[in-house]
Amino acid sequence: MVLSMERWIGKIAVVTGASSGIGAAIAGRLVKEGVKVAGLGRRVERIEENAKKLSEEKGELHAIKTDVTKEEDILNAFKWVADNLGPVSILINSAGIYRDPPLMSGKTEEWKAVIDTNVMGLCIATREAIKSMQANKIDGHILHINSYLGHKIPASPGLSIYATSKSAVTTLTETMRHELIAAGSKIKISSVSPGMVETEMTVFSKILSEERLNLLKQLASIKDEDVVDALIYNLSTPPHVQVHEMIIKPVGEMY
Repeated sequence: MVLSMERWIGKIAVVTGASSGIGAAIAGRLVKEGVKVAGLGRRVERIEENAKKLSEEKGELHAIKTDVTKEEDILNAFKWVADNLGPVSILINSAGIYRDPPLMSGKTEEWKAVIDTNVMGLCIATREAIKSMQANKIDGHILHINSYLGHKIPASPGLSIYATSKSAVTTLTETMRHELIAAGSKIKISSVSPGMVETEMTVFSKILSEERLNLLKQLASIKDEDVVDALIYNLSTPPHVQVHEMIIKPVGEMY
């Protein structure tokens, strides 16, 4: 199997959650590989700063202010991409949030924020990307940033709603694979499930409880760049190869 990113040079990628963490890292890497990237995120000024830093690279980074909990924002973002860049070839669903309210006493708005971001936003973006790919006869690639918690849940309180959202991503990846097969499509769909990653959402979070942060900081972890390498590997596979699920864990992870 020959691995190559050459077929994506000059093509259009949409990356959600592109203002920080894995989303920002993969957006930058794709630009260096020669891809034209539409970076979607609420903190659009961060994406714009990254675009300036990447201005001498082979590809391009375009910042689009988008809140993935709002369908209208996602639809407007994809329309801007179609009108200004062209049809979508790659979608990276990286937008995600982590909250740790227990089911016994958590607040409804916190649960809803997790589901709307991690599940509904992902579904809407996936639908719009596939529409673009099908309309333009593009055998593209959709990758979801999932989590190991979407496959196995450790005995730790406070994971209920987040783990539920990631379990949904695991299921959606498989059901979408079957939908694409039934439609006779060669669009690829993949889930990349990291274990503990050092990001603003975890060990550098400003909203998690001190108890939760102390627990997370004790765990073995990997970095954004490790996940990006996995995503690039997945995108580099030839058209007839689909890596449907990748689980990436730090050495020494206990669960």
